[in-house]
Amino acid sequence: MKEVKITIILAILSTATMAQSSKEIPLLGDEAPSFVGVSTQGDINFPKDYGDHWKLILSHPRDFTPVCTSELLELAYMQDEFKELGVDIIVVSTDTLFTHKSWIEAMEGIKYKNREPVKIDFPLVDDQSKKISYKYGMLHEHVNVTKDVRGVFLVDPDNIIRFIQFYPMEVGRNMNEIKRTIIALQTTETNDVLTPANWEPGDDVLINHFNKETLAEPDVYQLAWFMTFKRK
Repeated sequence: MKEVKITIILAILSTATMAQSSKEIPLLGDEAPSFVGVSTQGDINFPKDYGDHWKLILSHPRDFTPVCTSELLELAYMQDEFKELGVDIIVVSTDTLFTHKSWIEAMEGIKYKNREPVKIDFPLVDDQSKKISYKYGMLHEHVNVTKDVRGVFLVDPDNIIRFIQFYPMEVGRNMNEIKRTIIALQTTETNDVLTPANWEPGDDVLINHFNKETLAEPDVYQLAWFMTFKRK
């Protein structure tokens, strides 16, 4: 009887711990949690397997659902663009590896938006254990305790989280916005600048540090003393 009570207590404590950890979303500037898993492209050891690349981690609720399918197809059509930016893509969900493989096979036969079928070159990770989902706070208990919400984490070459985004279950993610944010972050990091609202690649940027000599440069202009731009 005593052993049964101990087992019940341990189960309750374990459930409470899992529920608590599901709320702990890594923050901007945090080191991205490491994980190992099996994927449609073999075993994954994150971040060790990705060297000094940028990493884009996306969680999705379930395989063979319409919104998720549209997202992964759009991502697949853009995967070469992400590669050119030095970004590796990783997709995580709590579905099985078998289901992931079946889904990929089905998606690779779809002509989405009148485009030819595309091969999916990024891995889908099996997270049946929910260990990865808990580490990244992808399970939001008021929405679903077993299926990931639509999370996005961008991790830089130093394994620091630089961008976080969560979409509701019903709304598909904007892959162009994710790409725009990556380019913006790489631009600010490389050139020590800022990007204004609605910035697009090629637009003017903001500078945060300047002096009289800087203001005299022909490509620098001010709209106010607190808004200094540099032409691209």
